[in-house]
Amino acid sequence: MRTLTSLLTLIAFVLSAYAADPAPAKPKPKPYPFQTCLVTDEKLGGMGKEYVFTYEGREIKFCCKGCMKDFKKDPAKYLKKLDAAEKADAPTGPAAKPSE
Repeated sequence: MRTLTSLLTLIAFVLSAYAADPAPAKPKPKPYPFQTCLVTDEKLGGMGKEYVFTYEGREIKFCCKGCMKDFKKDPAKYLKKLDAAEKADAPTGPAAKPSE
């Protein structure tokens, strides 16, 4: 009986530890830098509601859901556009260096 009580106490302790530790929150994706569709370069919202999703931690926006097909054929091609935009927006020079 003492073993059963000890076992139940141990199980309760382990379960309470899991209940007290919530799942970590998902990090927010990197924001989309353009006002145009990543695939067609059309203005977002020009063809109706834009299609937004997250791909590898990045927010991606299309003018319509149909552009997803083209994106899936060659994601690297379109991700290069995002990389170039991020590099262009990155601060450079002395102001970009952290102060010591």
